Amino acid sequence: MLFTEKTPADKRRDLRTRLKSGALLQFPGAHAPIVARIIEDYGFDGVYISGAALSADLALPDIGLTTLEEVAARGRTIARVTDLPALIDADTGFGEPMNAARTVRELEDAGLSGCHIEDQVLPKRCGHLDNKVLVDTATMAMKITAAVAGRRDENFLIMARTDAKEAEGLDAAIERARAYVDAGADAIFPEALHNEGEFAAFRKAIDVPLLANMTEFGKTPLLTVKQLADLGFNMVIYPVTSLRLAMKAIEDGFAQLKRDGTQAGIVPAMQTRQRLYEVLRYADYGAFDQSIYNFKL
Repeated sequence: MLFTEKTPADKRRDLRTRLKSGALLQFPGAHAPIVARIIEDYGFDGVYISGAALSADLALPDIGLTTLEEVAARGRTIARVTDLPALIDADTGFGEPMNAARTVRELEDAGLSGCHIEDQVLPKRCGHLDNKVLVDTATMAMKITAAVAGRRDENFLIMARTDAKEAEGLDAAIERARAYVDAGADAIFPEALHNEGEFAAFRKAIDVPLLANMTEFGKTPLLTVKQLADLGFNMVIYPVTSLRLAMKAIEDGFAQLKRDGTQAGIVPAMQTRQRLYEVLRYADYGAFDQSIYNFKL
């Protein structure tokens, strides 16, 4: 009743099963728990928790300023309200190999279904900006090995993200991905690919599940589900879409409120109280305690 029916272990098993199906799984980003509910209501396959969106929500740039504790806490609040598996951005693993092992354990305890760790150095930056600097392949491979060793639930998905395409070229990015798979990565996230040919090259070279990042305003074209499925990718994330939609609506609405001196003109653009209560499952709480849902809208 309160939150979900499925346990974290159930959701991790679900994710592993779905990945084996060969279907393309869609994971929209949820920058807040209530967004995860809407993602589930619309029938998506999972929820993605973006480090960039989490940072922006805290009014911080995406340069690695958030801590493991902050990320795990936000991940817990989002994962616990949905029966969908939740994949979270673990940045660079929050330190060296031993830190990466601790990161996996914290995220397991928070109820997440998987995470990805990237091969940038700190201070890191958004994967679609220029001049990224990477750790060497061996260092990143050690982080992945440590993360896998720290895992207690074998179904917790450990994904390696490589930002090498921009910094070192496509061939180097593929070689890094192969090394990360050899180190134990369950899946690969090739960041900032420029065209379908680069997606196809990764699929030809890498045997484990692959994730595509369809972030807006980036270096990657916004490919359709059919295009990505035809390319053989297994997962797609829309990491900051919910935050961008919400922030544009907030800016436009507040501008009109300031101009008009009343919110009357923007009420039609708002989520209604009735729909909010549906998303919150207010009536389900009332079924548990009749004293708290005894009104009519």
